[in-house]
Amino acid sequence: MEWKKIVAIIRRDKLRDVEECLKDLRVNGISVTRGKGYGEYANFFSSDWCVMHARIEIYCEPSRADGIMQAIMEAAHTGSAGDGIVALIPVEKLYRIRSKTEAKYEEV
Repeated sequence: MEWKKIVAIIRRDKLRDVEECLKDLRVNGISVTRGKGYGEYANFFSSDWCVMHARIEIYCEPSRADGIMQAIMEAAHTGSAGDGIVALIPVEKLYRIRSKTEAKYEEV
């Protein structure tokens, strides 16, 4: 079974908007972690230039990936440097540790 992984790095203050948007799309599960880094936007007033951000990971069926990515971009967009990035990554296999079985779309 084919899977896609969406990874989004967004502003922390836009996380609630993105979460609500994903709930409205009935995305079955997300993982959110706090992160620190810099890219297009760097905090030059900090000694390490890094800014805090939120990282969202979603596993989904390929047919839903583009819609989910568009929704994240809409909800996270401010038009300023540092809005973040969204990546689409192919996943070869996905297993549930509890059952040691390959995951199905309705499970994740």
